[in-house]
Amino acid sequence: MTAAADLLTARTEANRAFFAAEADNIARLCHEMSGRFLRGGRLLAVGESPAARSDARHVAVEFVHPVIVGKRALPALAYERADEVALMARPEDMVLAFDGEAPPGCFEVAIPAPPSDDPFIRQELTETYYHLLWELVHVFFEHGGRQSAGGGAASFLYPFLDDKATDMDALLADVARSVVMKADEIGALREQTLTEGADTLRAAAEELRSRLDAGGTLLALGNGGSATDAMDVVADFRAAGRRALDLTEDPAIITALANDIGTDAIFSRQVIAYGGPGDALIALSTSGNSESVITALVEARKRGLMTIACVGYGGGRVAAEGLADHVVITRSEHIPRIQEAQASAYHVLCHLVG
Repeated sequence: MTAAADLLTARTEANRAFFAAEADNIARLCHEMSGRFLRGGRLLAVGESPAARSDARHVAVEFVHPVIVGKRALPALAYERADEVALMARPEDMVLAFDGEAPPGCFEVAIPAPPSDDPFIRQELTETYYHLLWELVHVFFEHGGRQSAGGGAASFLYPFLDDKATDMDALLADVARSVVMKADEIGALREQTLTEGADTLRAAAEELRSRLDAGGTLLALGNGGSATDAMDVVADFRAAGRRALDLTEDPAIITALANDIGTDAIFSRQVIAYGGPGDALIALSTSGNSESVITALVEARKRGLMTIACVGYGGGRVAAEGLADHVVITRSEHIPRIQEAQASAYHVLCHLVG
């Protein structure tokens, strides 16, 4: 088997085993979380290491900014230290600690360790876990209210539910089955992404390695949840001893550019400031159509940076117009699954660069 095939096989096996074992626990946890949210509780995510901080921020943006029309915004906050959580926590709050422990007395949203020794695989399965919490907690809001769980703008999230089902035990069983279905979905999408993109990732890794070995820097960017993935890219490459810069990191720079020039320029102006002919840029976009991403890719090419793009849907303008040197496409329209497969893609890229 090739290295890429081995990496895919390890992910497929761990994904299947983990979510088959955790399906019932996830369903019960979503039920508990829905009650706490309805009583005014908040989800407090904490990550102290660079990679864990990216997960904490990913949790916050996914719960606060639901990407599905009609879903309620849920209060979630990201912190970098457990003592900050201890200071800010209220009685009905929930704490999700990605490293370390939740402060005493807090209700802990505990994600068990995935069955893998590979830190990249563990992070990918953890990301799917908290995406499932966000997706499936809404089932319990809707079943407890006047909406039909199977109706509305987000009905595609819950194809497993019977509109007539009201028994809580039956609902929990249905949600558990959904966990397994969604795990199978990301397994198939990860296979598509890594198989179809194998040659692209290999070529990108070779060119990126050459630039980094010569002293170049990898710039990373994305919007929303993809911004937290850019954080993770930088954390992973720095952990491997490679130069990397997160263009989403500084809110003062981003808000200054957005306010004074416009949101389309939030990354391109940083490319002008930080990028040069020996550098590289990786852009993460679930749609492939974000103007801020496209503008940055165009500017990077002008300045001689090698460019990599991980995009969803059919690749959007980034793929159609050839706006990046290396384009990895995740063929889905479901944003959480796209992000999970993209995490596998950039983790494989980091592994191949070495």
